[in-house]
Amino acid sequence: MGESSRPCTVWLGSETGILKGVSVSRRQAFNFCDSSQLSRQHEVRTLCWADAAESELLVAAVDGTVKTFSVEKGAFTDMRSCGDSAEGCFVGLAVLDSGATLVTCAESGLLRVWRDESGEPATEIRVGSDVARMRQNPEHRHKVATGGKDNCLKVWDLENPEKPVFTAKNLRNDWLNLRQPHWVKDMAFIPGSDKVVTCTGHHQVHVYDPSTPQRRPVLETTFGEYPLTALSLPAAGGSVVVGNTHGQIAVLDLRKGLVRGCFKGLSGGVRSLQCHASQPLVASCGLDRFLRIHSLEDRRVQHKVYLKSRLNCLLLASRQLEEAGESLGDAEQEVKDEEDDVDEVWDAMEQVEEREENLKRKTSEEEEDSPKRKASGDENPKRKTEEEGENPKRKALGEENSMSETSGEGDNPEKKTSVDEQQQKNKRKRKKAQA
Repeated sequence: MGESSRPCTVWLGSETGILKGVSVSRRQAFNFCDSSQLSRQHEVRTLCWADAAESELLVAAVDGTVKTFSVEKGAFTDMRSCGDSAEGCFVGLAVLDSGATLVTCAESGLLRVWRDESGEPATEIRVGSDVARMRQNPEHRHKVATGGKDNCLKVWDLENPEKPVFTAKNLRNDWLNLRQPHWVKDMAFIPGSDKVVTCTGHHQVHVYDPSTPQRRPVLETTFGEYPLTALSLPAAGGSVVVGNTHGQIAVLDLRKGLVRGCFKGLSGGVRSLQCHASQPLVASCGLDRFLRIHSLEDRRVQHKVYLKSRLNCLLLASRQLEEAGESLGDAEQEVKDEEDDVDEVWDAMEQVEEREENLKRKTSEEEEDSPKRKASGDENPKRKTEEEGENPKRKALGEENSMSETSGEGDNPEKKTSVDEQQQKNKRKRKKAQA
């Protein structure tokens, strides 16, 4: 297991409690878990590195446990209880003092600092209810930011935890003088300054500057129409990458608030994304079970890996994702063999495709000929009907002729009867005259 975990440069946590490692250079993915303990109670919620050398990483689960995974050994080496599942899922995880101190935050708003291996927290802070995210300042690691639903952005100094260093003020009322809802979903500290950028569940992106007296955002912009769920800052600076619940990822300019470009290819809600520390790359994962790595320069998909489970979080190594000169060994050979097998199968299926094309052509020709045949066959019935239409006319003319002949034969007897009567009258007159 240790040999398979060393080349992994991307780590992901799934809903089924599996820690997944992806080697981009070898084009392989590995599962690190105990198959006998897979359940929803071990769902991985957040990941972070335990040391600067990135030899160990911390895995926070839903049941309130934090496991330590050794990259060199490829196995879990330690587990400690840092809360209860009744307090809500972990929304943030950080380390202090080179991994000796652990910082956790739950949805209920309990932010705790755990020192050494003690079972009780050294510090406990109430940061408000319905917390959605906690982030650590990479330059000042003793500072963290929190926020959530109707819980404005707060910046805390863990060395002086009595009150927050900065508390954001809600947006101004709208044009109806109604209070605008506020829902912080993720945040990040802008390097080289005290500014903090946040994304909200109302598709808003805000930039706050704690160094000024103004507590409202110094920059307001929006993206899309759906809730934003995650953000990350590229190494080049001056922009932020955000993702929403409909699988849309975009790069926004932090100076003008404009959209620089959008990424394509996603088909599910984005739950986590992270920009590489030195390369112009951004990795994302979510409900569609894919790990995608896009280029920030041309916004094209560089790598795409299907991981079979819905993914909650990811963590990138700071070294190059594709190390030059790394021997691929058996892994590359396996991939090539699979590709050759697939090519052979497709080569064998070429004849089937040709037959299907011939059948399609025949059916299309028959469909084209059938209307013509039907039209030519319909001409004969038309002629028949026309001839049948002419026959009644001829029949009527014949009946009229027969009637005229019959009427002519009936006139002759009448004329003959009138002539005989006249002759008889003349004979009678002659007889009377002679007498």
